[in-house]
Amino acid sequence: MSTAAVVTGAARGIGRAIAERLAADGHTMVLVDIAPELAKTVARCEAQGVAAFPVQADLTARAGRDAVGDALGNSGADPAILVNCAGITRDARIINMTDEAFREVLDVNTGAAFELVRLLAPDLCEGSAIVNIASRAYLGNFGQFNYSMSKGALVGLTRALALGLAPRTRVNAIAPGLVGTEMVMTIPEDLRNRMIEAIPLGRMATPPEIAEVVAFLCSARSSYLTGQVIVAGGGRSLSQG
Repeated sequence: MSTAAVVTGAARGIGRAIAERLAADGHTMVLVDIAPELAKTVARCEAQGVAAFPVQADLTARAGRDAVGDALGNSGADPAILVNCAGITRDARIINMTDEAFREVLDVNTGAAFELVRLLAPDLCEGSAIVNIASRAYLGNFGQFNYSMSKGALVGLTRALALGLAPRTRVNAIAPGLVGTEMVMTIPEDLRNRMIEAIPLGRMATPPEIAEVVAFLCSARSSYLTGQVIVAGGGRSLSQG
């Protein structure tokens, strides 16, 4: 029986790269996003010879999460991988941050991931893997109070799930630093260049580089890793701002 991988936030950026990389490993793909660009990811995965089931849905709603479960069941594949990559930013100084912006980021970045794990975990097969896409911002970023909090909570969730779901399912997280996605490229160029200067490797990561780490954590090559947070930050230490 083939294995299925669920990837949220699959319409663009890191999520799309992860979907394409896991498709290259031969997994049946269940691709989730609220954006219509999801169709492009579906086409790219199918071009690699695997079945791809799109779910265009809001994961903060129960109906959206149920649609993911239904697609996974309809895939006919053994549920083996869940990658929680869906995330948003609503940055502001704390005095300007609205209640809506604060809660929306937490609901999408942490709440939806937790609820999806709660829905799908009982059906994941022996030796399955969950990878949560956190961010180096969980250590704290100026103007990202809600985002940093949401990613910090995702790290805590990862460690707790690793204990609760072992030994059947391994749970790990990746905390990328600056990655050359559409979202990052909206940062003003002068600020973006200063951020790059602080990276020892002297450049941003590419989405496929993050996807390779995900593929490793989802494979038997990492069979003794669980509860870990891999900081993919180009050499910036945890103590560097």
